[in-house]
Amino acid sequence: MTSELVRCGWVTTAADYIAYHDDEWGRPVHGDDLVFERLSLEAFQSGLSWLTILRKRENFRKAFAGFSIEAVAAFGEADVERLLADAGIIRNRAKIESTIANARAAAALTGGLSELVWRYADPDSPVPRTLADVPATTPGSKALAKELKRQGFRFVGPTTAYAMMQAIGLVNDHVAACWVRDPSR
Repeated sequence: MTSELVRCGWVTTAADYIAYHDDEWGRPVHGDDLVFERLSLEAFQSGLSWLTILRKRENFRKAFAGFSIEAVAAFGEADVERLLADAGIIRNRAKIESTIANARAAAALTGGLSELVWRYADPDSPVPRTLADVPATTPGSKALAKELKRQGFRFVGPTTAYAMMQAIGLVNDHVAACWVRDPSR
């Protein structure tokens, strides 16, 4: 797509942001490992720029076995140390350990992570006119975070849950004028 298209205001001129916005953000994502990846990356992003995460995403995928829930759930202390030494990812012990714990929680779910998360989809969420209309949390993200915590997930508060909901299409927060909301423009 060309740069003349109207995009959501958070999109900068960085090619990584443009591609992510145009091709991924807000598009439905299903499948336990794919949802686990997005949840994990949103948790790693907490306190950082999303562009930092986008630029390290392939490194994260390599470091975390393609975000295979089964593989990450089997990680042990040696893997934590390996990840802490990996300059290609965010080396935060709490985030690394929570990702492993979250894989174990996801592996224990009846019905799977994707099914659980998609119960909180809100296809009728209001269309934001501007970025100021986009909430940081919603009742749905608060409920999802609470359920994830009840299921043993860590480092997943309502803001992180909402960011994942936006990223994987549970809500559509493309602003009204954004071409992705109406690709016929």
